[in-house]
Amino acid sequence: MASMADIRNGMIIDFKDGLFEIVEFLHVKPGKGSAFVRTKIKNVRTGKVLENTFRDSDTLTEVRVERTKKEYLYREGEFFILMDLETYEQIHLDKAVVGDKELLMMENMEIMVAMAPNGEILGIDLPTTVVQTITDCEPNVKGNTASGGGKNAFTETGLRINVPFFVEVGDKIKIDTRTASYIERAN
Repeated sequence: MASMADIRNGMIIDFKDGLFEIVEFLHVKPGKGSAFVRTKIKNVRTGKVLENTFRDSDTLTEVRVERTKKEYLYREGEFFILMDLETYEQIHLDKAVVGDKELLMMENMEIMVAMAPNGEILGIDLPTTVVQTITDCEPNVKGNTASGGGKNAFTETGLRINVPFFVEVGDKIKIDTRTASYIERAN
């Protein structure tokens, strides 16, 4: 059990029959009455964000989430096959857990997997950057660089991304996995 003084960002709590991550919090101590904590909490399964106020008398049950490194091996239908780097045990990860990160994942990539104490996989974290090869893009037209815009391109995983005009098919680019945006050309 955790008290209101223990609340911190990133903390996972068992609340209203679900697991929620504390995204923001503010301790409030009014002149009259007891203290309380205003929070924004995100459901780790659905991603839905709620605002909730916890009173000083409330107790929270903190859930210990284990984060382990796994290697993404390949995709098999609706599942992503991951391998534990220590035990070499393979697990099947449902597409619903991966969500919109699917097109950023590359085979043999190390990812962090968050697991609840009961073994349920709550989510994954990708490395901050990933290198992918451009497989299709609009041709480069001389003089386009002055506008400072970009053009649409597709990577080897099917990710549609906006890149500068000088990027061509076959170029390797570095992508920010948090925003799915172009950073720079890779060597």
